[in-house]
Amino acid sequence: MKITSILAIYLLFWVMSAFMLLPVGVKTPHETGEALVPGQADSAPGNFRPKRIAIRATVLSAVLFGLYYANYVNGWIGVDSLDITRWIAH
Repeated sequence: MKITSILAIYLLFWVMSAFMLLPVGVKTPHETGEALVPGQADSAPGNFRPKRIAIRATVLSAVLFGLYYANYVNGWIGVDSLDITRWIAH
């Protein structure tokens, strides 16, 4: 696998991980006891920390990419094993 492919696939894993982790641990100002700024939505996050999300996304995407690459090298799950028509009784 080329390094450009590795970087592109890792970046895809990173973006998906970041979007999955966005709502984790976020609390509203009502939950943290903060006062709302005029015009602020009630559901706006009160403790949003993008650095923490980036770190968590980096760790999660590294693990997921490691599993993907191990499968690529060892061939544990291939296209043939994803063929569901052979599981259906005729």
